[in-house]
Amino acid sequence: SITKERTEVVLQGTSSLDPNDPAAVWEEYDFKCKPGDLKRRPCFISPYHYRLDWLMWFAAFQTYEQNEWIIHLAGKLLAQEEEILSLMATNPFAGRAPP
Repeated sequence: SITKERTEVVLQGTSSLDPNDPAAVWEEYDFKCKPGDLKRRPCFISPYHYRLDWLMWFAAFQTYEQNEWIIHLAGKLLAQEEEILSLMATNPFAGRAPP
């Protein structure tokens, strides 16, 4: 069965020198097919799934300790590795310093 509520893992970064500053602006990394913006048309690629987007759904049911790959993914996003950024729909830090 499918759950009636959907929890999601959201990956964000900030250019703020102090990420704990209440005025820090956090920007979200968008995935190619992971649900997000309600105004965006749904992604249909039947019968396959974008693997990372699919894994993000399951990661929301558990803790990051049970999904250590998320920590590695975040590190690669912070380093702006092109291979990882190619899996994302958008990079909010394109053309700017890394978050």
